[in-house]
Amino acid sequence: MPNTALITGASSGIGAELARYHASKSGDLILVARREAALNDLRRELKEAHGVTVHVIAQDLGADGGPEAVIEAVEALGVPVEILINNAGFGGHGRHIDRDLAEEQAMIDLNVKALVTLTHHFSAKMAARGAGRILQVGSTAGFMPGPLQAVYFASKAFVNSYSQAIDQELRGKGVTCTVLAPGYVETEFADRADLTGTDLTKSGATAQSVAKHGYDAMMAGKLVTINDRKIAVALRSLTLMPRRAVLKLVEKMQTKQG
Repeated sequence: MPNTALITGASSGIGAELARYHASKSGDLILVARREAALNDLRRELKEAHGVTVHVIAQDLGADGGPEAVIEAVEALGVPVEILINNAGFGGHGRHIDRDLAEEQAMIDLNVKALVTLTHHFSAKMAARGAGRILQVGSTAGFMPGPLQAVYFASKAFVNSYSQAIDQELRGKGVTCTVLAPGYVETEFADRADLTGTDLTKSGATAQSVAKHGYDAMMAGKLVTINDRKIAVALRSLTLMPRRAVLKLVEKMQTKQG
């Protein structure tokens, strides 16, 4: 199996669980996130548990030049990236006109621009070698518009569309690109996005279960995967609903209660 995986947003949540799952299969890792202390704690855990090689790159991918700095650091390691997992991302609750524009633009920088930059660089190297796996951590949000999280939903729609096109372009060269589109997952995301108290966060999957589902789908070369069958059925139903009804439904799900 491919050995070295580069995982962004690896300090907690789905990213950390993806790292644990890959390491359990004796895979080496390059872990990227802002929080260096958390990355080093995870590195020690994985080395002790599985004896794998773990490199840590503490970098804010949303910062100007962040993705390029990660690419430079990886190239300096001299280790071929055989699996790329773009997991880093964040959301933010509220009406678009009430939210800070710089925060909205930072979301685009991380959720879209950083993902494209890393995918462009590492997928080209994979194609040249004739093999590679890419996992883009998207969201069910990418299948609908998202009042009260307009930019986040739009960013995940981009990830959905872009990643499927990349898979079509590169599959003949031995490289696959899988979109993992989970529903709500119990991670730090809700607190970061200020979604606590909405219907959206009443129940969710564990990060561990979502990570395993997405990783296995990536290794199987699937195009798009949703971790919950009920959510997949519900999404198909949404395509049959009038657009205004979908907008009102999503807005209600993301409205804080009481």
